[in-house]
Amino acid sequence: MKKILLFSDTHGWFDEALDSHCNWADEIWHAGDWGTDVYERLQRYAKPIRGVYGNIDGPPIRGQFPLLTHFTCEGVHVGMTHIAGTPGRYKPDARQLLTEGRPDVLICGHSHILRVERDPNYQNMLFMNPGAAGKEGFHRIMTALRFKVSDGRIFDVEVLELGKRGKIPDNFTA
Repeated sequence: MKKILLFSDTHGWFDEALDSHCNWADEIWHAGDWGTDVYERLQRYAKPIRGVYGNIDGPPIRGQFPLLTHFTCEGVHVGMTHIAGTPGRYKPDARQLLTEGRPDVLICGHSHILRVERDPNYQNMLFMNPGAAGKEGFHRIMTALRFKVSDGRIFDVEVLELGKRGKIPDNFTA
């Protein structure tokens, strides 16, 4: 069994609320838009780090992580990219992941919208977007996911609310 911490869209911000969750995890997964210094911070935990680069990431992260990745964790085939769209409305990168090898779970970021659901159009594949763990963007609450993986299944999925992103403009509408 592996314990996984999943987050994305940190945009250079590492919230201290993530510290205990990084210690809990066996692996840390980041679904892109790292920003600066986040990868270096995560290396302090001396755990495997898996991830993809996002649209704001520069050469250091793009040199370390791919745009698309497939891997297997405890019998679960994972496909990950930063910009995937949503079930029923997948973007080209997600469609490429889906045609290269049907993942059991498709992980993405980018939208800053927390979303976990099954996609019946792809053999009930699990779709996971952890929302945004950074301060940049329109989201109100910084979020991440943690879960366990064992024997080909994902279970004990928990939403982590890391706190308010910051002041929301008065004219903001969702």
